[in-house]
Amino acid sequence: MIEKMRFLNITGPKGDIDRVVDTYLSRYEIHLENALSELKTVKDLRPYIEVNPYKEELARAGVLMERYGNLLPEHCGGSISLEKAVEVIRELDGRLKELTARRDELADQRNELQESRDRVAPFIGLNYNVKDILKFQFIKFRFGRISREYYEKFSAFVYDTIDAVMFKCEEETDYVWVVYFVPQKLADKIDAIYASMHFERCYLPDEYEGTPVEAGHVLDSRIRERQSQIDQIEREIQEYVSSRKEELTAAWNRISSFSTNYDVRKLAALTKHDNHNFYILCGWMTEGDAKSLQKEVENDEDTFCIIEDDHDNIMSSPPTKMKNPGLFKPFEMFVEMYGLPSYTELDPTIIIAVTYSVLFGFMFGDAGQGLCLLIGGYLLYRFKKLRLAGIISCCGVFSVIFGLLFGSVFGFEDLLEPVWLRPQQAMTDLPFIGRLNTVFVVAIAIGMGIILMCMVFNIINSLRSHDVERTYFDTNGVAGLVFYFALASVVVLFMTGKPLPAAFILVVMFVIPLLIIFFKEPLTAFVEKKSEGIEGGVGMFITQGIFELFEVLLSYFSNTLSFVRVGAFAVSHAAMMQVVLMLAGAEAGGSVNWGIVIGGNLFVCGMEGLIVGIQVLRLEYYELFSRFYRGSGRAFEPYGKAVQQR
Repeated sequence: MIEKMRFLNITGPKGDIDRVVDTYLSRYEIHLENALSELKTVKDLRPYIEVNPYKEELARAGVLMERYGNLLPEHCGGSISLEKAVEVIRELDGRLKELTARRDELADQRNELQESRDRVAPFIGLNYNVKDILKFQFIKFRFGRISREYYEKFSAFVYDTIDAVMFKCEEETDYVWVVYFVPQKLADKIDAIYASMHFERCYLPDEYEGTPVEAGHVLDSRIRERQSQIDQIEREIQEYVSSRKEELTAAWNRISSFSTNYDVRKLAALTKHDNHNFYILCGWMTEGDAKSLQKEVENDEDTFCIIEDDHDNIMSSPPTKMKNPGLFKPFEMFVEMYGLPSYTELDPTIIIAVTYSVLFGFMFGDAGQGLCLLIGGYLLYRFKKLRLAGIISCCGVFSVIFGLLFGSVFGFEDLLEPVWLRPQQAMTDLPFIGRLNTVFVVAIAIGMGIILMCMVFNIINSLRSHDVERTYFDTNGVAGLVFYFALASVVVLFMTGKPLPAAFILVVMFVIPLLIIFFKEPLTAFVEKKSEGIEGGVGMFITQGIFELFEVLLSYFSNTLSFVRVGAFAVSHAAMMQVVLMLAGAEAGGSVNWGIVIGGNLFVCGMEGLIVGIQVLRLEYYELFSRFYRGSGRAFEPYGKAVQQR
């Protein structure tokens, strides 16, 4: 169902807008419209332009909530004034910035020490004071690494032929870390030889004490000291935030609420008076909320609330707010996927809930698997609030019902006697057709009924939107309804062996509706009293009309046959479970492999359940919605209470 909407104009002194929004609008759901757009005919209006004075505090509070939200309570029952909230945010932000700045400085120092530690680590095998090496004047030294492949070649063929001393320090899988010493005069030559062996040099800063091992210990000690100081500051931050978590949460709620309310100005209009400026707010509310708000502000001398009853004075169309019983609410997801209904349309939620669940149950009729879908879907919907899970649970109910009608429990056909029939075995004799599976016949009958129902809904929607052509002359209007109902009636009478109506009645029921559909454009122009000529001439009109009429007849036929898939899936489900039981040995009468039975049921339940769900949704969108539903509505986007809850 679609909630009935009322359009409101709210006005008062310019400086009173914050009080009104905070006192009234924040407790209701109102879809605000741009007042300047709604009041185009009113002169001397200007936009309400003001900058949020607490924009910076809002940003600060947002950063604090993002960083320390895990330390804060989800809800805060306390209230706080706006001035106190701003003071709390500024104080918290200043103190926490000071602590985080100290922590970041220590972290930078720790990282620098860690880099020095990483540089000296490969040379722990060098048992010599690093600082002394760095002070050599007549001997050049090089710290670095060389790939294992080139190190072995260098040691075997080159090392003994040059004037250099190389000390191997650390070995890795691919590299060997070394230090080599050369006389100052030969440094360039030896460096070139090592470079040809892909020697990668690294530089050690003059900050180490003792041997690499000793330097590593000193650096480790300094790193632990810095980390200990960082941990201490982290504890201080957590203790400080925890000690003031109630204040921070209350301040955030107050400032964010004020900022949200402050943004109402973007949609408000101001009168252009010198001394007494008034704001004007326009928007949509549900009828109940509108009457409650109007009654509440009756005694407010500075606030005026007017409910607009003349829709000719309203520029915007009412937004759509769906309100359905809890059982059908999950199916709103399918409606939203297709498009929200416009305000004047029928809400198809209950329609899709009933037809989708029934068709799914018919196609997936198994009491055991349906019970699993029912329980699993309910638990997911109950605890995770997944709307798709709620849909699955509802479908599971009808799977159980049709499973009992078909006598199928987890694929076993001999545990229960079918209340109605077995899909694979039930056959029906039809004139000119012969023996046909009964579920196919029933599926087509269900399809005919659904198509007729959708035609009725199209007529209702078209009457609401004052669309003459779609109401009376369309293929899904009155003419199409009469033709298709006559066709369905004749088919049923013929198949059941009942006498057909007289030829005159058949001509009236078949020919006249088709002629009305053929001449729908001229008839619409005549009813609406429009003098429109026939485009392209009479010949082109007749040719085009014949092809369109042929397409209409073909679509009636194909749309009806489309429901055969409902029966086909009912039969295929039984066949698939028969294969599972055959693989498990249940058909042979011997010992049953319950592992295969359980695995097969899970596979069929998952795979076929998904396929059936998609196929039923396709039927809903293409065979039902396309006949009566447009989905051109816009969502009701509440400002105030609903915005704060999101």
